[in-house]
Amino acid sequence: MIDTHAHIYASEFDQDRDAVVQRALEQGINQILLPNIDLDSIEPMLATEAAYPEVCRSMMGLHPCYVDANVNQTLETIRAWFDKHNFIAVGEIGIDLYWDKTYRAEQEMAFVTQLNWAKEMDLPVVIHTRDSIEETLALLRKEQDGSLRGVFHCFGGSVEEAKAINDLGFHLGLGGVSTFKNGGMDQVIPHLDLNYVILETDCPYLAPVPHRGKRNEPAYTQLVAKRVAELREMTIEEVDTLTTLNAKKLFNL
Repeated sequence: MIDTHAHIYASEFDQDRDAVVQRALEQGINQILLPNIDLDSIEPMLATEAAYPEVCRSMMGLHPCYVDANVNQTLETIRAWFDKHNFIAVGEIGIDLYWDKTYRAEQEMAFVTQLNWAKEMDLPVVIHTRDSIEETLALLRKEQDGSLRGVFHCFGGSVEEAKAINDLGFHLGLGGVSTFKNGGMDQVIPHLDLNYVILETDCPYLAPVPHRGKRNEPAYTQLVAKRVAELREMTIEEVDTLTTLNAKKLFNL
């Protein structure tokens, strides 16, 4: 099984990272994919990848919540990293209109710029959306030339939104939200095209039930798989096989 979105390089794991990786391996999660968020996360992310080279693979990108007035400079620095290191994706990128709309124009510019890098380098993109699904889809439709591919991570939307995402050739990353009683995903997951589903935790955030509200970790990917299996009336092994295959194909692992 693959946790396709985990921030185990974050300071929340500084005290017990070895144990966290060990627990993941014991649960059958043998790969953990690390999305970058800003300039400060690059060093800890690459150090984590270097410490667990068999398990961790990193991506490079600028998260929309870290877009500010210096966005052009930041993007230049991030772009330069692709010439120095082998990354599996451009991510995590996107649009977030939940917290603050001050830099909305800059967020859109950064998103489109990074989509273009993905086309140039033939890499998948990992997309973060919050209160911005329509805006994100509109920009993607404009930029999709048949070569763009990737995942809307932490998907918690409707069946219609899932279809719109799939129609653009993009996957859905299912995580802890899929297990929340009031998340509404029990109405959505039964109708998803499983050829476009991958699993993730987004740890340390959004821990699945029964750990909701606590620190999330890659081992809990298993709980997401279990919930998907229940809702689809499949075995956990079938969900594991299918989602792992999808992730390997998408990220060229």
